[in-house]
Amino acid sequence: MNPIYEKNRAATVRRARPADMEAIRAIRNHAIEHSTALWTQTLQSPTEGAAWLAAHLERDSAFVAEVDGEVAGFAVYGPWREKDGYRHTVEDSVYVREGLHGLGIGSGLLTALITSAREAGHHVVIAGIEAENTASIRLHERFGFDHVGTVPEVGTKFGRWLDLTIMRLPLP
Repeated sequence: MNPIYEKNRAATVRRARPADMEAIRAIRNHAIEHSTALWTQTLQSPTEGAAWLAAHLERDSAFVAEVDGEVAGFAVYGPWREKDGYRHTVEDSVYVREGLHGLGIGSGLLTALITSAREAGHHVVIAGIEAENTASIRLHERFGFDHVGTVPEVGTKFGRWLDLTIMRLPLP
């Protein structure tokens, strides 16, 4: 059997800490280089990674999943829009390290993130997902996110136009 599917490789989800920055940055940079999940081709520097994580830590909105003591994924939420009228709406991001997909890590992270957003008093979580990222769309659907629209050709990466699927989860 493939070792990543052995039961002893269960993920533990916890709040992120500053010491997780480099592992989180490595996962982000891998997504930047190899996927359309992040719509940029500029890798995140250590300074940028530290500032980005610090903002999430200040909001208490960052989580990591560990497998065998190593960061296997992360999830964060942050403001959906900067204007005051959007203050009760947040946007999520969930990333799992390459080679560890399909193990429930994303589900564990999204569970923690939704619980935290609800406890923080937020009203809605938005997910903006590249329209061909069916794994992320299915993950969000399993948690009750509704597809509210797809905006065609609003981004570009790897020489092609990308469509953005918008999903929404109300937090009662």
